[in-house]
Amino acid sequence: MQLVNECYLKVKKDCFRYITSQETRTDKFKNKDKMIKSYLIPASFWIANKANKNKTIIIGLAGGQGTGKTTISSIIKIILEKYFELNVFKISIDDFYKTRKDREILSKNIHPLLMTRGVPGTHDIDLIINFFKKVKNKKFSSISLPKFDKSLDDRVNKQNWYKIKRKPNIVILEGWCVGSSPQKLKNLKKPINFLEKNMDQKLKWRKYVNNQLNNQYKTMHRMFSCFLYLKAKNFSLLKRWRLKQEKKLYLKNKNKKNSKIMSKKEVVNFMMTYQRITEHMFKEAPKFASMVLTLNQSHQIKNIKYKK
Repeated sequence: MQLVNECYLKVKKDCFRYITSQETRTDKFKNKDKMIKSYLIPASFWIANKANKNKTIIIGLAGGQGTGKTTISSIIKIILEKYFELNVFKISIDDFYKTRKDREILSKNIHPLLMTRGVPGTHDIDLIINFFKKVKNKKFSSISLPKFDKSLDDRVNKQNWYKIKRKPNIVILEGWCVGSSPQKLKNLKKPINFLEKNMDQKLKWRKYVNNQLNNQYKTMHRMFSCFLYLKAKNFSLLKRWRLKQEKKLYLKNKNKKNSKIMSKKEVVNFMMTYQRITEHMFKEAPKFASMVLTLNQSHQIKNIKYKK
């Protein structure tokens, strides 16, 4: 407990500064100190214990849309850097989305639904795998990685990409479908929602997405040193949280030209593309996750279970 208190005193200011940057006038974080002290500092001790100064470890962090993956992974990064003095690089799988142009080609050649970013098959997984190989290589050289702007639904210009100049001790890859396993083909047959029933009658989209999970994504997931999962109660709750997230994105980007911010109806339709994998992960991810952070209905961490 003494070490936790010592850590809290050292990281509190930076963590609170980050949390404040994520708040809006009407949406404030509650029980910040409890989240940091009772949950995220102990989680960081667990991660730091696995770190190796000479070898990069890769952490996968997943959770449904709106669960707070970016916030939680960012606070863990602050703690690991500030208290444990580790070099941490954090990136979202969203930054590896294929360009609008590439998704247009996919939508014409395979299925129209692949124009919509999100599902497995719409990320450049080869780029992620090559990135993992480079950071694990003893002879490290600087790396440039894409940055995706959701308000434009495309990558930013190359001069604004991430630059990694020093070999990280820890890499955190966060994303809603990170760590997801494929389903059995028989389980794909019954449509899970209106979108699948009306827009994927021949199962072409579902099979393509599932096949991606069974191949490239599986290769990527095998490269994780450990896997963290944020578990929400149900999909309805995620919808509520995701709508709140889009509202924040709107407030941040409302003055941007050609903004691709979604309406409420568009968010609900968008989430239908995520529903099958998200609900599959509710059941499967806790079985193999190294750490499960369970969230309550108020969007706060209720408990953490560590794999022995």
